[in-house]
This record gives sequence, C-alpha cells and structure tokens, in this order.
Amino acid sequence: MASANEEYPTSEVNTTGLAVTDDTVRVGILHSLTGTMAISETGSVEAEQLAIEQINESGGVLGRQIEAVVEDGASDWPTFAERASSLLESEDVAAVFGCWTSASRKAVLPVFEQQNGLLYYPTFYEGFEASPNVFYQGQEATQQIIAGLNWVHEKESPETYYLIGSDYIWPRTSHAIARHHIENVLGAEVVSEQYFPLGHTNFRSAINQIRLRKPDVVYSIIAGDSNVSFWSQLNNAGINAENQTILTNSVTEDEVKAIGAANMEGHYSAMKYFQSIDNPYNEEFVEAFKEMHGEDSVIGDVTQAAYLGPWIWKRSVERAGSFDVDKVREAAKNLELEDMPEGYIRVHEDNQHIWSKLRIGEWQADGTAEIVYESDLIEPDPFPENLDLNPDEL
Repeated sequence: MASANEEYPTSEVNTTGLAVTDDTVRVGILHSLTGTMAISETGSVEAEQLAIEQINESGGVLGRQIEAVVEDGASDWPTFAERASSLLESEDVAAVFGCWTSASRKAVLPVFEQQNGLLYYPTFYEGFEASPNVFYQGQEATQQIIAGLNWVHEKESPETYYLIGSDYIWPRTSHAIARHHIENVLGAEVVSEQYFPLGHTNFRSAINQIRLRKPDVVYSIIAGDSNVSFWSQLNNAGINAENQTILTNSVTEDEVKAIGAANMEGHYSAMKYFQSIDNPYNEEFVEAFKEMHGEDSVIGDVTQAAYLGPWIWKRSVERAGSFDVDKVREAAKNLELEDMPEGYIRVHEDNQHIWSKLRIGEWQADGTAEIVYESDLIEPDPFPENLDLNPDEL
C-alpha cells in the first residue's frame, strides 16, 4: 500500500512554499483569547480544535496530520494584523481559521491579500465584501436581517422599531440594511437608532429611549460582553418579553451563558444555527464538543460556523489534490457538504459565502433556544443591488 507522501508527493501538493511536509501540514488559529471579545471567540477556537482533531483521527488531509498554531488577537485590531503576518510570513501556514469582529477581519484583510493566504471567517457580518482570500462561513447581512425582519413583521405587524448596536462597521451597516427594509419594504418607522462603544456597560440612556419611544420592536446588534450589561439592565428595569418584543442578531448560546438565561427568556435571536437543531449530524457534533470541552460548554451560531472552516478547507484541498492556495480556492466552488451540524451547505461559486437557512430561536429558561421559524435555503448576496450604501462612510 502506498504511503500518503507516495500517493501525494510533497513536491506536487505544495509548490508555493507552505508549511507542508510528508507527514504534516501547519495551519493557524487566530481569535481573541483575551479582552472584550473573548466571551464570543473562545467557542470558535474550541470548535476549530475539535474539527482538526476529528480530521486528524480520520487520516488527516492528503495523508498529513494538521498542526495548529494558535495566536491571540487580544480584541485589538492592530494585534490581529500583526499575528496574521506572523502566521503567513513566519509560520507559512496553509490556511488560517480566525477573526470574529469585522474590525479584526478588515485589519487582517490586506495581509491575506498581499500574501495570498486563506482566511476562513466564521462570523455573521455586514456583507459588502467578497475577497478571493476569504471564505465566509457566517451569514452576510441580507441572509440574516431580511428574513428575520420579515418574520417579526408577519408575527406582530409592528409599526415602530428602535435600533441599538455596538459602534463599529457590522452593527452600523446591518442597521442601515434593516432601516432600508423597515421603511421601504415593511412600511414601518424607525423611531430611534443608538450606538455604544464595544465594552460599554451603562445602558441607562438606551433604556430611557425605549421607555420614551415605546417601540413595537427593539432590534439589537450589540456585540461582545456589553450584552451582559445590556440584557441584565433591561430586565432589572422591568423590560422583559412579556411587555417588549426584542429581536437580536448578536446573542447566541455563548452569550446567553454569560448573560444568564433568566435575562433572555422569551426574547428572540435570528441565527442560522442553534444548539437545539434536531438532526443526527448536530447530535454527534454536540456530543463530541461536550466530550472535548466539558458538559457545561455550549455551542452558538459562530461556534458552529467556526467548526465548518477546517472541514471546508479539508474537502477543498482533497478536491484540488493540492494545498496550493489558488487550486484550493478554485476547488471550493459549489462545494457541497451535507453532513454539517446546521445541515446542508454549499459554497457559492462566485463570492465564497455559504448558502444557508435563517432560523428564529426563542430563548428558554434553561438557556436553550426553541426554534420557532426556519427559512428555505438563502443564496448569499453580499452586494444587494437595491441598497445604495457605502459601509466605509458609516
């Protein structure tokens, strides 16, 4: 029986100087392990480590075991760029699984494009980007926002909305898309729109706005550990699911664990994945994740999307028969994966985003989400033609 390096000689599968030997291939993991975003990004690291372990146990990639170099972006965007340079220029990694905020992705993007590296980015985000050096496993804004707003409009026929978010590109662009849809398609009114810095902890002015404006729906895109303060202060102020409909794009099981289920009970999140999805692939994934990271660990939307990254890369490499970036990118076009925790996915042939479904989860007292709505498969559209918007000007 031929060994892996005889069937796939290193000189043939690695023609561009990547860290690939006869037995191993090196990849990078780049997330915030410290700082305000660690609450959200720790799960991504854990999911990527699980996928890599499972891939290695199944024989690796082209017969090579994956070795992961883990770097801490420390919730600081220049640090992300510095660590990305180190992974690509010093470690010569074949791919990087990483980032969470759009600010961190924007910081590393020039590095990946200049070095022709591959970034597998797990987070739902604002869209208006399709770099050939990035695979986008999370939903872009139109996939997550439009279906979610349509659902709440059909459910409650709201006439007024209050928009709140963290002050950076993803919430601002997402709210611009939401406002356009609310005002021009749903025929409703945005009565107020507020932003707060990442890490902000005092939401008294937001609570006053909600009390003053009395919106039918609060639409929240607050990121990171600010969610703990926002939701607990809302609940302490007597604003809860019995008297206020709140839909959020930024709270997953990871955040609920820190926020406290009692503060989230009855509110809604719009995501493509919840840990409670009922299919055999998700059941196996949840069991393996808890076995590796502890019974008390939870899996949110971005954590599951992070798990997709190493698998998309592995199957693209095997389809290409090469680790070379240009060949892997070409092989990923229309790649289908039917056995993922969220179900069937397909890589878009042009923009390297993922076809996926949108689900609405209603948070329960035990911290799980009951899925109350599921869309059809949605094509990614990172550059919506009907929206005259320049995210760089927001």
